[in-house]
Amino acid sequence: MAANLILQLVNFYTWLIIAYVLMSWFPLSGVLADIQRVLATLVEPYLSIFRRFIPPIGMIDISALVAILVLEAAAGLLARVL
Repeated sequence: MAANLILQLVNFYTWLIIAYVLMSWFPLSGVLADIQRVLATLVEPYLSIFRRFIPPIGMIDISALVAILVLEAAAGLLARVL
């Protein structure tokens, strides 16, 4: 039961990261800009850990992809333990 909850929370957070990354590709205003700010507040602290070690490749920032992979791996390991 606890493992299922952890996996659902990780899945939700993964979708927040994906939404934030996709929204960062477009200039936003109004309500969408407010949503992007909220998403930034939620996901930037986690993404900044990876941005310190993974430089962008040209115009592509792969730190979000690595962050999601690490998050999913950690959740999988934790779910097995529980």
